[in-house]
Formats: sequence, structure tokens, C-alpha cells
Amino acid sequence: MPKESHEQKAARTARIIDALEEEIPEARIALDSTNDLELLVSVMLSAQTMDSLVNKVTPALFAKYRTAQAYADASEEELQQAISRIGLFRNKAKNLKAAMTIIVRDHGGQIPRTREALNELPGVGWKTAGVVAYHAFGTPAFPVDTHVGRLSRRLGLTSQEDPAKVEEDLQKLLPPERWGRAHQLIIWHGRRTCHAQRPQCDACVIEKECPRVGVTLSDLKSPASATKRAGRSRPAPKRRSAPSRKASPKRKRPTKAR
Repeated sequence: MPKESHEQKAARTARIIDALEEEIPEARIALDSTNDLELLVSVMLSAQTMDSLVNKVTPALFAKYRTAQAYADASEEELQQAISRIGLFRNKAKNLKAAMTIIVRDHGGQIPRTREALNELPGVGWKTAGVVAYHAFGTPAFPVDTHVGRLSRRLGLTSQEDPAKVEEDLQKLLPPERWGRAHQLIIWHGRRTCHAQRPQCDACVIEKECPRVGVTLSDLKSPASATKRAGRSRPAPKRRSAPSRKASPKRKRPTKAR
């Protein structure tokens, strides 16, 4: 793909997001929650953990701890037991109690509404703060997780590795009202089609907009086709059947004369 001006890259980014919106309009955050407190807890627990596992643990957790005060009053051991199925549960229980204690003390038990204030909570980084701020309060944010960073580089939208710098580049390409939705669409596309290894470029709706930065020919070969080719190149040798042997007749023992 030839070198682009900022205007050309912004126009291409808009076409990419439009195409993804048409392809996967059902894209939504995978974590289950019914309010901003539950959302914050779910996102905190999801670090280095599958969303599906978090969704299995949180129903009982949410039923037991309905307010920030309830989390703050609980002991770390109680919280550890409640989330013990989740990776890094000890550290997450510690952060959960500490964050809720600050929310009760400094914010009247209400979740802070700004990304900056959320970022100050223990266990809440800039990405987590952006996810909560956007999904809970509609605050414009373009959080960069593994999928967003990886696809943005593959699409040639940024060359940065640092998530904060990636977010800065992406924010320059779309208006603020599209940031949060673009974040969600890119995540779904990364999970469904544009995999880290062996991306499904032949089934990709934005293939024409993608320069495939960092993608090699071996990445595009599927394991099935590779196995098939390997099977054709070296046919299995035929086994020769062993010659059958005819059983020799049994000799009769001579009868002794009496």
C-alpha cells in the first residue's frame, strides 16, 4: 500500500469501521453486568482471564456484594474465596477491596465518572478506566487491548507498541463519538477473523483496506491445507503381504508291536 496522507488514512479508517459495523452489528462487550459497579468489578477481574470465566464467577459475587460498601467491608480472604477460580485472584481481591474503600471514602460510594479518576483506583489501569468510562457513562475513549493494538499495526494505522501511543494515533483518525464503538468492533474482528496466527484473510470484509503489515505467506496457510499437501507429497509405501505358508501334514507315529 502506498504511503498515505493523514486525510487518506483517516478516510480508510472510517471505511474499515463502517465495514465492520455492517458485518458484526451485534458486537458488544463480552462481560455481563447490569450497572456501573458490576461493570467495574468485571473489567478488573478480566485482566489476563477469559471473559467467559469471569461471567461464570460474577453472578454469585454480584448477588453477595451489591454495593461498594459491601466490598469495602469484606475481608480479603472472603473476596479471595469468592473469586478463587480466576487467575491472580489474591492480588485482584486486594485491589478490589482497596478500590472500593477509596470509592466509599472519596466518592460517596459512587463509581467515578471520569477516566482520570477511575485510573487512580488500585487495579484499574488506563485501558480498564477507558472501558468503564465508555460503557458505563458514554465518555469518549479508545481503549487499546491486545486485539486493538495488534490489528491497528496490521492495518497500518499505527506503528507504535505502547498502548497509550497507539490510542493517541487512533484517536486522530476518527471523531470522538466513534472511538468506543470502533474499539469494540476491532476486538470482535480480531477474535473472529483476524487472528494473530493464520488470519482468515480470504473471509475478511476489510481485506482490500488492509496492507497486512507483518503478515507472511506462512501465516496465511491453514494447518489443514498444509497437512493435505504433506500427505500428497509423500504417499505412504504399500506393505507387501507375507507369502502364505501351507501347513505341513502331521506325521503319524508308528504303532509299536505288542
